[in-house]
Amino acid sequence: MPGSGSLLPNDPTAFGRYSVVGRLGRGGQGVVYLGRDPEGDEYAIKVLNDQWAQDGELRRRFEKEVRAAQKVASFCTAAIHEANLDDDPPYVVSEYVPGPSLQEAVAKEGPRKGAALQRLAVSTATALVAIHQAGIVHRDFKPGNVLLGPDGPRVIDFGIARVVDGTATMTNSIVGTPSYMAPEQIAGTGITDKVDIFAWGCVMAFASTGNAPFGADSVPAVVHRVVSAPPDIDGITGPLRPIIEDCLNKDPEQRPTAQKLLMRLLGHDEDDAPSPAEAMAEGARIAGSPTGGQPQPPAYTPLSHSGPQTPYPNAYRTPHGGHPATGPQQGGYAPHMSQMPPTGGHPGMGRPPMTGPSTPYPGAPIPQRNVPREPAYTGQSRGEDPVLSQGWVIPAVLITIIILLLLLVLTALAT
Repeated sequence: MPGSGSLLPNDPTAFGRYSVVGRLGRGGQGVVYLGRDPEGDEYAIKVLNDQWAQDGELRRRFEKEVRAAQKVASFCTAAIHEANLDDDPPYVVSEYVPGPSLQEAVAKEGPRKGAALQRLAVSTATALVAIHQAGIVHRDFKPGNVLLGPDGPRVIDFGIARVVDGTATMTNSIVGTPSYMAPEQIAGTGITDKVDIFAWGCVMAFASTGNAPFGADSVPAVVHRVVSAPPDIDGITGPLRPIIEDCLNKDPEQRPTAQKLLMRLLGHDEDDAPSPAEAMAEGARIAGSPTGGQPQPPAYTPLSHSGPQTPYPNAYRTPHGGHPATGPQQGGYAPHMSQMPPTGGHPGMGRPPMTGPSTPYPGAPIPQRNVPREPAYTGQSRGEDPVLSQGWVIPAVLITIIILLLLLVLTALAT
């Protein structure tokens, strides 16, 4: 397939019923291939490498993460289509999501604004609610792990995610991307789902301004700012700013939960808050709302408390109707793609360029068709003679004719 990496001589040609047509990327846990089923549908196939497959503990960890990922709600990430964990090597078949990452889109088109930013905020917050309800802490939520798919943003790449056990804290390792890591994540102490809330605030700041709130220069400088300095969010205005500020609190106990974050974005307060299921359904509808050719809502206008209202009611569809499927994406249990090419439209992996017409992701600028431009206005109507359109021309011609006739008459009388 155009855009996917070429297969290497020793690469497999098939996994079960899926033929392998290209490479999408490689990471610490294994390789991700582009696969195609007999019907022609394309999937991401993540294959565990020999080191992980032969290490019992690593293999059990991979299996545990895959099982947990399958519990994540369908709208927020790419679905796990099939998991063959007993095969040798183990592999997972996930939905393939075409579309640029938020990182790529902002770099190419600039910060998100208006309705596009609103949908991005609501959809990613809704995704975090679903992820946390499944007992997962993502731990690497960043612009490169948010895909702007044709049916809405998706949170991907759970390669370093961890399943939360009964203690709900993890201190065994320090992983993540410094510009989007919480202070306690850098310290490696007491990691809870609040690290994802801090990362969400960083991602929304980036989406709004084009810059990470703690910079993206040297690792020591970024780490120092995350731990000790206030975030740089001067370019953020409107109702989103205080929400981001709360999410970037250095104290995790002062940050909202994903559920409370979503409620604020939807315009609900604690007195009229819907049930978690209703809130997620409302967020899912907004996340899946198409934008092409339709009027867009104003940025961050809280929804009415009289009941769920979205810019495009009932826009959310089932997987077979063209909207997200279930479970985490390739990322949702894809290997961590720390060595992947940067141009990815897939959980942390390179993205084949799309060919032919495609639906723009929500909030994307509508591409201009090859429509001839109107000529600049010159003060005349189409089809009008540019000379006769001047009002003085005809009277001047008549006067000239009269003068010539008088001269002819006078000449005749003189002879």
